[in-house]
Amino acid sequence: MTPVESDLHAAHALLDAHLWGPVLEQPSVQHVEYDPELARWYVRFGCDGRDAATIYFDLHQRTLRYEVYFLPSPEDATRRAELNEFLLRRNHDLYAARFSLGRDGDVYLTGRVALEHLTEQELDRIIGVLFELTERWFQPAVAIAFGPRGEEPALS
Repeated sequence: MTPVESDLHAAHALLDAHLWGPVLEQPSVQHVEYDPELARWYVRFGCDGRDAATIYFDLHQRTLRYEVYFLPSPEDATRRAELNEFLLRRNHDLYAARFSLGRDGDVYLTGRVALEHLTEQELDRIIGVLFELTERWFQPAVAIAFGPRGEEPALS
């Protein structure tokens, strides 16, 4: 087994054990699933500001990539521009994840970590960051994208 294959195998084992064990036991985690064809884990969690969100963990040769579908793009160009500016300004202070636009124009939280840095603690930190960002910024983003005009979102 090559060093890359060994890292990949170790990362797979770590993800499988940790997501199905301590992560699934967390009260906010609703569901964990694995798709062997894609080497993808799904971790669905609930939070106060949103019914649920799902983290997609994709295992690649040298990295673990992760994303959360955050919000559809508003059809109104002015709202879309306001939303994108708002989210880009949030990116300045983020670590381990960033807001990004998908090919469809919708908003995602994305990130990746090199397999050599992947530990249980790092995986917990990533999940915590994605949870916190969703909890903190989802409702203000919805207000900008789809709320009544003239109301400023709470930016606490």
